[in-house]
Amino acid sequence: MRKTEQLSCACGKFHIELEGAPFITTECHCNSCREAANRLADLPLGLPIAGTNGGTPFVLYRKDRVRFPDGTALLRAHRLSDKAPTRRVVTTCCHSPVFLEFQGGHWLSLYASLWPETSRPPTQIRTMTSDLQDPSVLDHAIPSGKWTTAGFYAKLLAVWIAMGFKAPQVEIEEARS
Repeated sequence: MRKTEQLSCACGKFHIELEGAPFITTECHCNSCREAANRLADLPLGLPIAGTNGGTPFVLYRKDRVRFPDGTALLRAHRLSDKAPTRRVVTTCCHSPVFLEFQGGHWLSLYASLWPETSRPPTQIRTMTSDLQDPSVLDHAIPSGKWTTAGFYAKLLAVWIAMGFKAPQVEIEEARS
């Protein structure tokens, strides 16, 4: 039997349950994640989600291993534009960032800030570092680059195969602009 972990938002009203271990942990440096981190931090009670180097740390789980024991009524999806294929989901109670979801994706990129600092899974790789204007802000403690990104996509494919090529839907109300 897989271990189950329960996390909550900053105020404790929302809970998420995770089965097993994440399949990878990342720090994304794409333009969209950096812009979204700034926007979400500007929400009332918004918490900073980007690291000191501007990257957004994520813990990736298969969608079929994520549960919402209290439902999703306290969640709202935010998009960078009306046609954006990704949505960033935060709680309505305290604006805690919960996850990033790619349209049609079979995984959820959970914001690492959901975990207490002392039990946060360590970052394994950096992605999309080519979007950085100044890559010298990154240390070399965490792998990044083209081959690292290729390995990341290989992991995504392996997980999708293990899920039988399914991409479960997560119903979340969209935030109004």
